[in-house]
Amino acid sequence: MARQVRRAFKYRFYPTGEQAAELSRTFGCVRLVYNKALEERTRAWHCERRRISYAQSSALLTQWKKTEELAFLSEVSCVPLQQALRHLQTAFTNFFVKRAAYPRFKSRKRSRCSAEYTRSAFTWRDGHITLAKMTAPLDIRWSRPLPEGAEPSTVTVSRDSAGRWFVSILCQDTIPAAPATDAAVGIDTGITSLAVLSTGEKIVNPRHERRDRARLAKAQRNLARKVPGSANREKARRKVARVHARIADRRRDFLHKLSTRLVRENQTVVIEDLAVANLLNNRTLARAISDAAWAELRSMVEYKCAWYGRDLVVVDRWFPSTKLCGTCGTVREGLPLDVREWTCACGAVHDRDVNAARNILAAGLAVTACGDGVGPQRGTSRMGRSSVKQETRRATAGTPCLQAGEVVKSTPARAAGPAGSVA
Repeated sequence: MARQVRRAFKYRFYPTGEQAAELSRTFGCVRLVYNKALEERTRAWHCERRRISYAQSSALLTQWKKTEELAFLSEVSCVPLQQALRHLQTAFTNFFVKRAAYPRFKSRKRSRCSAEYTRSAFTWRDGHITLAKMTAPLDIRWSRPLPEGAEPSTVTVSRDSAGRWFVSILCQDTIPAAPATDAAVGIDTGITSLAVLSTGEKIVNPRHERRDRARLAKAQRNLARKVPGSANREKARRKVARVHARIADRRRDFLHKLSTRLVRENQTVVIEDLAVANLLNNRTLARAISDAAWAELRSMVEYKCAWYGRDLVVVDRWFPSTKLCGTCGTVREGLPLDVREWTCACGAVHDRDVNAARNILAAGLAVTACGDGVGPQRGTSRMGRSSVKQETRRATAGTPCLQAGEVVKSTPARAAGPAGSVA
């Protein structure tokens, strides 16, 4: 069954000198309004114990435009400025419900330069987009067509650190139903192999950052020799940014292809709930973990499962998938990282990663079969572990074990809630 989703299509475009100047002014005004509104809300709370709403922030923006010091805010479109206040309101909402940290000020050098235009601030006509305060449409490189009959609702213009301009067009799209299948797969992520599947397939980690490390080091050495504030330093900085952009683009392209393949081929996808931020505290592996981009892969799998109607099960990070024997269910005391193959007391010989992927799949199928939870459940114990871990028997008692070469099929999960969650 096809699904209607709100989808953003991102394209590169090449602005004229006049358009680039107008957009640069808009980026600066958006950053200024966001920072001043954040400063005012912080001051009002610490000094007066008073909260400022979005409507009050919008009234403050009107007052700022009337002052001589900030009169230039009236020279750019008002819509991106209002959208900046809405984004700040969203940031505070996420903070109050403990989904995010306290909002931070935007930096001219480190923050992303972007401006969001709603329907009243741009014109869409004959496949051309003309933004407010501009006379000519944007010169967009249409690398792929928009959906048939699509009407953009929001246009976001951005510029990355390498100086490239992008436009993101948000519109309604129809996602066709994925081919029917009853296959299921468990995924164990790693560094040597980016993903190991329960079928035994190992997907090699491309290591995009390592492949361009020499080029990146050369560009950074060249940047370090330039005089701060000079034009040559800006040129060298752009070269470093282009190397980083090349690495990020290639990594993102690979992850998109991998995640799409996994979701299309399987009805049920089972992954681990890894605390990547905590793993980055390991100074020895932090660079390799960042290059692997496990969190980005999980994010892609999550929203694509929701798009194509697949079932996604997230296994608790405390589940001993690596140390668990998939044949007899015995949990080994310790298993150092350099041990890639081990033999259980029952005589079964396990590949470390393949065994972990099969155990992850078995735990996920237990969820779809009986509705038990292997995801984090903060109400069950002080440590937030799942009910599977609270039994006095071995950790996998009652959980189906995968034998070598065994093919497991699953039926659609009736106990599963919305895509990306477990009932």
